[in-house]
Amino acid sequence: MASKQQRLSTGAPLNINMSTVSRDTGSRNYQCNKSDIQNTKEGLGACGWFLVVLSYILCVMTFPFSLCVTIKVVQEYERVVIMRLGRILSGGAKGPGLFFILPCVDSVTKVDLRTVTFDVPPQEILTKDSVTVSVDAVVYFRICNPTISVINVENSGNSTQLLAATTLRNILGTKTLQEILSDRENISHLMQVHLDEGTEPWGVQVERVEVKDVRLPVSMQRSMAAEAEAAREARAKVIAAEGEKNASRSLKEAADIISTSPIALQLRYLQTLTQVAAEKNSTIIFPIPIELLSLAKSRGSSTTASAF
Repeated sequence: MASKQQRLSTGAPLNINMSTVSRDTGSRNYQCNKSDIQNTKEGLGACGWFLVVLSYILCVMTFPFSLCVTIKVVQEYERVVIMRLGRILSGGAKGPGLFFILPCVDSVTKVDLRTVTFDVPPQEILTKDSVTVSVDAVVYFRICNPTISVINVENSGNSTQLLAATTLRNILGTKTLQEILSDRENISHLMQVHLDEGTEPWGVQVERVEVKDVRLPVSMQRSMAAEAEAAREARAKVIAAEGEKNASRSLKEAADIISTSPIALQLRYLQTLTQVAAEKNSTIIFPIPIELLSLAKSRGSSTTASAF
């Protein structure tokens, strides 16, 4: 790019073509180059040079009072675009530091290079699946080419804000409600790429876009809440049924084991007594073994038979 730049002597007017912007969309790092500068064939003309010489004479005659209007201080985060009789001086934007201007001939426009943020007002958007939502966002941008931002657009900040609102509506209009709710990061990146391409002729770099809030109609919120509640209840019933199924299977296996082993039934009795005793109850009921009941019954039958 440096080979394309042609510098002229101080005070020579210039024509400026649109700047070339090199981009790396993967890492979102951008580097804006200076505008291409070419010689002009017309120049200031005799009248223009006469006014320039007259301005120099005026500065000398009013020295040192003229220093108040001829010396400009540009901060580190600023650049100035100096126009002499409506034409930009050689070198494009200048700064930071001290600069000399001619009164009544030069006009100075300061440009802030710091990152600026603005909120995109809530936009009523009809999604792809015919749902009306209200979406707002925040945009981070900065001016990367002061000369282009002064020449090509009247108010770069306001123009970027209007373009952001339009881009937000256009992008979300092609998405479904589910995509908007679940894929905000991809939507933000897509919006940032579209905005950056649209603001390139203005010397503006869009660094970041974030979708802030997605608001649904009250009726849609109720429908989604009812649907979510029904889904939770269905999952709860399935889990309860699975638990009962597993418990029934375990009880059946335990009953089969106990029925095949009388000793297991006695061990179960002892476990029950241990649990009852652990609860510190004042009354403990000892179960009577079935064998004793059978023995008592058999003895009673034999006694009755002998009596007859």
